[in-house]
Amino acid sequence: MNAILRQVLLATPLFALILLGYALVRLGKWPKSVADALSRFVFSVGLPALLFRMMLGMSALPAVDARLLIAFFGGCFIVFALGRLLAAWAFRLDGAAQSVFALAGIFSNNGMLGLPLAKSMLGDAALPAVALVIVFNGLTLWTLVSVSVEWARHGSPDLRGFVRTFLGVLKNPIVASILSGALLGLAGFKLPELADQSLAQLGQAATPLSLVALGMGLGAYGIGSGFTVSLAMAGMKLVVQPLVVWGLARLLHLPLLETQAIVLLASVATGVNVYLMAQQFKTQEAQVASALVLSTALSALTTPLALGLVAAAG
Repeated sequence: MNAILRQVLLATPLFALILLGYALVRLGKWPKSVADALSRFVFSVGLPALLFRMMLGMSALPAVDARLLIAFFGGCFIVFALGRLLAAWAFRLDGAAQSVFALAGIFSNNGMLGLPLAKSMLGDAALPAVALVIVFNGLTLWTLVSVSVEWARHGSPDLRGFVRTFLGVLKNPIVASILSGALLGLAGFKLPELADQSLAQLGQAATPLSLVALGMGLGAYGIGSGFTVSLAMAGMKLVVQPLVVWGLARLLHLPLLETQAIVLLASVATGVNVYLMAQQFKTQEAQVASALVLSTALSALTTPLALGLVAAAG
């Protein structure tokens, strides 16, 4: 019960910001163009600032346990492939929509839910594992979905197709900020204090603004829009991903604490960044918005259950 209460308390500010955005559209009659402009700012400026600054700190990360990263991101790749297959077979979605559908099943809200939950439920000893996953999460999953979408739209089995896909990925501001930050971080580059503070403030604004934009999207599209697809996204995220990650962790004989940490991160709700990606690629916006709200509410039950199963299995 305490675990569920902690989850609810952590999610309450998220719902408050989503409700604010929803009220601005439904009660304040703000046009959808405002939500689109806000999402574009967050996707093109706020999140790149946050991720670039985060990736600059790669050189200070603890030693990488390859088994931990293989278990978590191997699970992400497997579930992403399953998500694309499900989206194509059950919902007849095109390649770009399949990619966004699959991303909603693997991209967790680790910053606002995963990290605080890991600290409160597993203790400080789990934080190095959590930090590794959070940093590599952006690098790996943003690049994965960008390549998937660009290939679906522009790819072909010749050199020109590969070049178009590669250039399309590099033009994505999220991927560009992650890659440039990682390269500079590994080289030991340090930002001047003034630039670092400016990026920090932009990054801090990214998450709350994206939640308001999500609420505005819900107000424009309606909460029940595409509910079957949204429910499938939430099911992939809250059930399939933690089970697959747990299975890989057991196969790799990962220690219990690290296993609990990555299963917790896999089991929390879909991250709001997926909605920004859906808007960027102009596909599945309504379905992703509903899936975010649904998965956030349901994860109050599924995350404690997932941790309980891992602990019981030892």
